[in-house]
Amino acid sequence: MLIERVGVIGGGLMGSGIAEVCARAGSDVIVHEINPEAAEAAMSRIEKSLDRAIEREKLDQAGRSEILSRIALSTDLTEQADRQLVIEAATENEDLKKRIFTDLDEIVTDSDAIFASNTSSIPITRIASATSRPDHVVGLHFFNPVPVMALVELVTTVMSDPGVEDRAQAYAESVGKTVIRAKDRAGFVVNMLLIPFMLGAVRMYETGVATKEDIDTAMRLGANHPMGPLELADFVGLDTTKYVADVLYEEFKEPMYASPPLLTRMVEAGLHGRKSGQGFYDYE
Repeated sequence: MLIERVGVIGGGLMGSGIAEVCARAGSDVIVHEINPEAAEAAMSRIEKSLDRAIEREKLDQAGRSEILSRIALSTDLTEQADRQLVIEAATENEDLKKRIFTDLDEIVTDSDAIFASNTSSIPITRIASATSRPDHVVGLHFFNPVPVMALVELVTTVMSDPGVEDRAQAYAESVGKTVIRAKDRAGFVVNMLLIPFMLGAVRMYETGVATKEDIDTAMRLGANHPMGPLELADFVGLDTTKYVADVLYEEFKEPMYASPPLLTRMVEAGLHGRKSGQGFYDYE
């Protein structure tokens, strides 16, 4: 079944990026936000992203207008009723995501519709349990910035319908992404590897092994990473990094997933990285 109508729940950095790539691929997209101000901010993010594409000569004005014509903003969740694929990209909070999926379960009329979560860490089975159609729920984990990053993790559960999995993969590939499949374990593939790497860097800095600058320089120049682990933690958001680490630790009880005291104190102090203006580095 060709997926033409897509819903995106949440228009933040991830949701606006997902909406953009879906509209670029020709889908009709409705982005849901909690209020008009948030919806306006979501559209502004999309417009700025398209403007950057024009500056890089990867898009022209006609293409920009065509993409924007495929995106609608809404504050009424019932407008998702006719969607064939709904991708939830709300805040990384399990209870919130479950409430959204319960509401979608009642609203979306197509029994073949796919429900997907962009969660970066929460097991999909927990989210799927909030619906009456867990066989139609998968994880589609995009990466930030969505228009640039090529990967999508397709997360499948013991309840997933194989046909639904294949349709979800085909759609993600149709918007230009490379898809890898992961079983339903907290953190999936990327974050199961990435979170211990970033936490290890925090512990190294916390115990005085090296300065933050030297830690990041070492991984940029010694391992050819585009940014160092502490820079990356700031980019991801220290609050998000800690939340994902906590989910992983709850699932596996492995010390490498335990949040270092320094990270916990920084999050408690409101030092969340780039988005707050201050993390391991000063962005103000």
